[in-house]
Amino acid sequence: MSETFDVDLFVIGGGSGGVRAARIAASHGARVMLAEEYRVGGTCVIRGCVPKKLMVYAGRFADEFEDAAGFGWRLERPRFDWAALKTARDAEVARLEGIYGRNLGAAGVTLVAERAVIEDPHTVRLVGSGTRVRARVILIAVGASPVREPLIPGAELAIDSNGVFELETQPERILVVGGGYIAVEFAGVFAALGSKTTLLHRGPSLLRGFDPEIAAALGEAYGQRMDLRLGCTVERLERDGGAIRATLSGGASLTVDGVLVATGRRPNVAGLGLEAVGITLDASGAIPVEPDSRTCVPSIYAVGDVTGRAALTPVAIREGHAFADTVFGGKPWCVDHRLIATAVFSTPEIGVIGHNEDVARGCYDAIDVYKASFRPMKATLSGRDERVIMKVIVERASDRVVGVHVMGPDAGEIIQAVGIAVTMGATKADFDRTIAVHPTLGEELVTLRTPFVVKHPAGVG
Repeated sequence: MSETFDVDLFVIGGGSGGVRAARIAASHGARVMLAEEYRVGGTCVIRGCVPKKLMVYAGRFADEFEDAAGFGWRLERPRFDWAALKTARDAEVARLEGIYGRNLGAAGVTLVAERAVIEDPHTVRLVGSGTRVRARVILIAVGASPVREPLIPGAELAIDSNGVFELETQPERILVVGGGYIAVEFAGVFAALGSKTTLLHRGPSLLRGFDPEIAAALGEAYGQRMDLRLGCTVERLERDGGAIRATLSGGASLTVDGVLVATGRRPNVAGLGLEAVGITLDASGAIPVEPDSRTCVPSIYAVGDVTGRAALTPVAIREGHAFADTVFGGKPWCVDHRLIATAVFSTPEIGVIGHNEDVARGCYDAIDVYKASFRPMKATLSGRDERVIMKVIVERASDRVVGVHVMGPDAGEIIQAVGIAVTMGATKADFDRTIAVHPTLGEELVTLRTPFVVKHPAGVG
């Protein structure tokens, strides 16, 4: 006697990966239910990529106003209104949330505004109502949330990256703790909007895992825009009247109006019921999955940040799509995580795809590195001192481009286009025979001719 189910697919989590999986599965004819306890759209739409990028745009107008003078514009001193930005940003987030919900409905997905937990390989319980739903397949797409580690005295006085979007007023002085994407981006935003900003990181450089030369250049640029303190930690936080006094390693102290801790994110697995079905987390607290996103339980899958594979919205979307096509569409495919283009919306901006120089040196017998460092054309009249840096890393034996790194204006837009070529396996010869678009920043990538030769560890080069 065949088992009956209430739905074919139950998705836990209404972020980018879960929403895409639900819609595609429904388009394949599956009966789909999705539970989201907070707001549809997930980290990216509600409290991440989208609202943060809007704040990045707001901050960059400060440079534009300043640079305009070099091009003959005479402006009155501009004034920034935090409340106006918050109102406009929040309205846009609400608009996008509505679109996500309507799209789910239009696809035939049943949306439930409750927390869901797993009771067995085919049963999900809705916590608010107590309703139990039987599903042929369960997809976990609950994402990740900020961590507050290490714990220090007074840690409750700090906010995390979610809390930034709740700030009703702009802090005049802010301490940002961390050295990854989120800390770097928010430090850049606050500094650009006029807050006296200190970015503090315990490591020797920002953006661990990025090309060391690019990371060092960003550190130099940030050192001119804010108070950058590397190799430093916060020992404790305490109230100082209406402000916060941070005691730092080495005994120094800093008085600020706000502290943002952005030292990492952790998968949202607490209380999800994984232990009931025998799913054991990996060392990072993520759910281990196979390339097709299947967990150790055949009827349960997971996509997005909760898997710890690559904490990027476009990756979650691709994983959700691949899952739905594979399980419900009869079109099996897996996401290739080996080449992922990404951007850091710092100012200056960074765009990356492929290996950094150190990793490439360890992967190949010999590589050639092509580099350019220059002031962008706009700076010739604006007088701005920041430079553009570009690196193209090539495996010598095959002439294949295995890494491209850009720091400068619109680096994210540049790397998106370059990512197509690198993903297709373009060679340096392919880059060389591409006619440049002049005058642009991106033309440098197809006009680099003389490599900086890098030898591999054994000395072959």
